[in-house]
Amino acid sequence: MSEEAKEILMKLKYAVLILVLALLVVVYLGATQIAPTVQNIMDLNEQYAAQTLVLADKQRELDDLKIAVKQQEDMSGIEKQMFEPAEAGLDAEGVIAGEFSEILEIIRANTVKMRSIDYSYDPADDKFVQGAPGKFNVAQLNMELISNYKNFENFLKDLYKHEHFLDICKVEVEPYEKDKSVLLINFAIKLYAKK
Repeated sequence: MSEEAKEILMKLKYAVLILVLALLVVVYLGATQIAPTVQNIMDLNEQYAAQTLVLADKQRELDDLKIAVKQQEDMSGIEKQMFEPAEAGLDAEGVIAGEFSEILEIIRANTVKMRSIDYSYDPADDKFVQGAPGKFNVAQLNMELISNYKNFENFLKDLYKHEHFLDICKVEVEPYEKDKSVLLINFAIKLYAKK
């Protein structure tokens, strides 16, 4: 082989050696720099997926809390007024009749059944009758009701939202022995009206 060919071969060997060394340096840098970066990206991706699930759970909790707050707001700030009859000069039964019919409508609207009702007018132990004699008519209604849990809950909410002042005196709830989803309820309420 000629001297010139040996020299070209030698340069070619050096070029290949430099190329191999450069390739080794790139592989080394790739292994030490790029692989951890790729691993970090994969870890961040997993953390992102996990945090997305946590965020979805927290969002559901927030939505539930918003619903609860809205329900609370719906029931707060309700100002009660004393019922006033449309006509003046009526007896206690006539004055309370309008208010009583509103309560009966709430009972019907919530599909609560009434087994019996007993009522008394102007009970002597009532604080309104004692504190402001002659200014208010009071009727205490003692009722036996039949309902399921949800309808009775809705009935109580509607009573709470009712625009006129009333007093729930007694609530005794007992499940029916043959069907525990049915409630037997002893319920006492006082209705008030201005004379």
